[in-house]
Amino acid sequence: MAITKEEVLKALSYVEEPDLGKDLVTLNMIEDVEINGKEVSFTVILTTPACPMKDLIRNACVNAVHIMVDKEASVTVNMTSRVTTARANNSGILKDVKNIIAIASGKGGVGKSTVTSNLAIALAQMGAKVGLIDADISGPSIPVMFDTEEERPHVFKSPDGRNLIEPVERYGIKMISIGFLAPAESAVVWRGPMASSALKQFISDVDWGELDYLLIDLPPGTSDIHLTMVQTVPVTGAIIVTTPQKVALADAQKGLQMFKQPQINVPVLGIIENMAYFTPAELPNNKYYIFGEGGGKQLSDRWNVPLLGQVPLIQSIRESGDAGRPEVLKPDSPAGKVFEEIAQSVAQQVSLRNAGLEKTKIVPINT
Repeated sequence: MAITKEEVLKALSYVEEPDLGKDLVTLNMIEDVEINGKEVSFTVILTTPACPMKDLIRNACVNAVHIMVDKEASVTVNMTSRVTTARANNSGILKDVKNIIAIASGKGGVGKSTVTSNLAIALAQMGAKVGLIDADISGPSIPVMFDTEEERPHVFKSPDGRNLIEPVERYGIKMISIGFLAPAESAVVWRGPMASSALKQFISDVDWGELDYLLIDLPPGTSDIHLTMVQTVPVTGAIIVTTPQKVALADAQKGLQMFKQPQINVPVLGIIENMAYFTPAELPNNKYYIFGEGGGKQLSDRWNVPLLGQVPLIQSIRESGDAGRPEVLKPDSPAGKVFEEIAQSVAQQVSLRNAGLEKTKIVPINT
């Protein structure tokens, strides 16, 4: 008997998307079903190109057709993605940006910009369109991390007559930083309102175009910048970066609490523990917990948010950042692999957040 499209779709209706808990057909993730004799092909639309379950879903689809339709069928599964969004109407500022992710830390020195840089590149390497705002006005690190200290953004006039800034691009990432606009040796000594005004300009006066993820690398602590961000754009979620020691965790907790305040109410996507353990190059299987062990896990358990990953304290991560070529760009780097896994976890949490929580709105705050 000839294979029919209805039989294929019925079989695929028994394949569940592991994170969302519903079948692929109900979620409208199956398109372009084609049948030629015993040759069956179709496309699975994933919620992110960084989906960690890609191979599991592919194998489940093939098995479903073999078991429920024809065991001799030749099954071709094409995998593509359509990144989800939870922005209300997706209009206004950054209307073509699907997800805005704030990356915060309670204190300085925990490697937040290092984590942000590697996370951005890892997402881009997986096929996502990624932008990065360096919102640390007083201590911009992104130009160094991307070896773009000498770059200067161009300004052009848009069709509607506005002056727009063209973001700097490196390693597939569109980015903007005060470091591109001020000499590297100059100190940017601004009061809160001036720094907030700069962030607003980075958001509204830069030609970001279409993006799947826009990462905002925030300054340490909780400040005017953080409030300006949530008042200016609907933030999809926040990520907290910490190190394992007690003093860092105490500050990270304050940052986490800020996003969870009822009047702000930005979902916390998870915690990234940086400098989790030291691994010497000559002893790659050894772990030394210099700053303590399990701090990030304790924080995630206490606040019921995911631990997205643990980044080791490795000399090459620091060297790569100083050289302007983040670690994740090295093809065989174990630490680079860690950042790739964290990027998959972040994309996974964004998809879950968009499927399960209400749409993001700009936060009204009375000051």
